[in-house]
Amino acid sequence: MTEIDVQVDLFHPADRVWHALTDRALLARWFTEVEPMAGGRDRLLLFTAGLPGFDAAVDAEATDRREPELIALRCLEGGRRSRLTCAVAPTAEGCRLSVREVLEHGGWAEEQREGREESYRQALTGRLPAILDWLAFRQVDLRRGEAGMTAEMPVTEGVDDEPAPARRRWPLLVGGLTGVVLVAGAAVWAVLPADPEPVAGPAPAPSPTATATPSRTPQPTPSVRPTRSASPSPSRPSRTPSATPSATPSRTPSSGAPSAPALTARYETVSTRLLGYTGEVVVDNPGGAAVNGWKVVVTLAEGGSLTDVSGAEWRQEGQVVTFTGPSVPAGRSRTFTFAVRDVDPLTRAPEDCALGDAPCAGL
Repeated sequence: MTEIDVQVDLFHPADRVWHALTDRALLARWFTEVEPMAGGRDRLLLFTAGLPGFDAAVDAEATDRREPELIALRCLEGGRRSRLTCAVAPTAEGCRLSVREVLEHGGWAEEQREGREESYRQALTGRLPAILDWLAFRQVDLRRGEAGMTAEMPVTEGVDDEPAPARRRWPLLVGGLTGVVLVAGAAVWAVLPADPEPVAGPAPAPSPTATATPSRTPQPTPSVRPTRSASPSPSRPSRTPSATPSATPSRTPSSGAPSAPALTARYETVSTRLLGYTGEVVVDNPGGAAVNGWKVVVTLAEGGSLTDVSGAEWRQEGQVVTFTGPSVPAGRSRTFTFAVRDVDPLTRAPEDCALGDAPCAGL
């Protein structure tokens, strides 16, 4: 039995994830467009034709629905029948979404199965978190003192008795804040130290000039230079051949070391979202022999954490994440991706990436 299983940890509550799974407008934003079909409200047509791993649109019918925990679909696509299950389980930091598709009739080629799995993975680790972040942003509690959350700015009703005092307080408040800013700026400007002038540089200039004049004057002594040049002359020919053979063999082994198979790594940010991004690292083996095992160390920005990894084993200690993987055949490569949740919306890549002592290209 052929199956596809993809999991992702999300920093959002289960009800928000359920909303993104079942709302047709939101589903079109992170996966594909959906239209209801005749024959029941639980039948949907998913326009998946053109996505990697899909041959045609999918005729899906909901067979199990338990909000906000599970939804199961019986899917028909190009003569194949499969069962697609989306399960949402709460976690300490949000929830875990597990998507599992089991083929019940027909078959997938290996390349098609891999493309289908990659379509699910990219949607779940890239576009879905972006939609969830957008939903969370809309639900920010702007009132802060009232229960519940709102996506609209609070509007106060006008009262005919007291419009003027309320409006007069705004110019006073703005004027007061402007005064505070100006005073604070003047205070900071006043205590800033003046730029030091580079007066120490010219001072040493005259002293070398004065000392250089007497030191150069006694040097031209004709009796000293001929004596010294004559005595080392017989020894110099003997040193010249001895240095040449010693340098040649010492450089031979050092120049031969890079010819051994050496791995290289290159980094690329493949997708971004409001509070995070997805990075990809390709480990290349340009040598003529396989290299057993590799280790890539990635340093995330402060506050960043991994939510999903594909293609490598990993462990995170603080902001440092260590990725390891199997051997890389000669002339081949290994690729792994990782999804990062970051509290800074401007962060779009890790701070550092290195394979051994060599930095990753592209970062």
